[in-house]
Amino acid sequence: MPYITTVITGATSGIGRETALALAKKDHAVYMLVRDVKKGELLRDEITGITKNSHVYVIECDLADMQSINSAANTLKSGLMAINVLINNAGGIFAQRQESKDGVELTLAVNHLGHFLLVQNLLPLLERGQARVINISSEAHRMGKPNFRDIQSTIAYSAFKAYAMSKLFNIYFARSLAIKYGPKGISSFALHPGVVNTSFGADLKGLGKILLWFMRPFMLSAEQGAQTSVYLATAPRIDAKSGNYFKNKHVVNPANIATKEKARDKLWDISMEMVGPFLQ
Repeated sequence: MPYITTVITGATSGIGRETALALAKKDHAVYMLVRDVKKGELLRDEITGITKNSHVYVIECDLADMQSINSAANTLKSGLMAINVLINNAGGIFAQRQESKDGVELTLAVNHLGHFLLVQNLLPLLERGQARVINISSEAHRMGKPNFRDIQSTIAYSAFKAYAMSKLFNIYFARSLAIKYGPKGISSFALHPGVVNTSFGADLKGLGKILLWFMRPFMLSAEQGAQTSVYLATAPRIDAKSGNYFKNKHVVNPANIATKEKARDKLWDISMEMVGPFLQ
């Protein structure tokens, strides 16, 4: 049986690790795009040992570095004919405002723009594979506001506001991909994985850290948090629901602001402008 080719970012911990493991168990060929190669290789060996699936691979990719993203895309294009599933899983929240190597606010870079560039540079493989692109968003998007005048949060940075805006952008991006590339066979989804007990938000301080501490006993395990990602990667006849937002394996309505066409198109235009110098 031919392998389904799946690419996943942020696979070395939490939801990403459990998603990669679950899909390897289902005989996917899993390409893990990771920032820490040594950690990725240890995970690859662990997954291979558990699943006996030898088709698990590690590719270096730092989503805060456009050149690193291009290098990873080139590696995939040189070794693959097609990609069937792309899971944009990596993400972060940062207590203090930081910038990527390319001068992009780090939340925006890691949670949205890096994945945007990755998808653009993998489009030929995604089209050939009639791919599903799965974007990990969050219910935090309901508190997000698309501040296009200060998309990099230079005026007043708030960790949660930057994060919520980026999660709203994940939904915009998923919908735009479904509309623009659906006719070429690509389907795209956004999802909320649940409130999951991982190392996410470990560098938060003050109220954010206190809230996380109180919430931990009620959080899902990483394995539970991966279930909707695995469902969207494997469920038959799901493509008809392309462009939708999922929670607990079901379509749910996102916030009203997440349905705004003008804002969605504005984000696409700004993103294209920002990654323009790095497009291949």
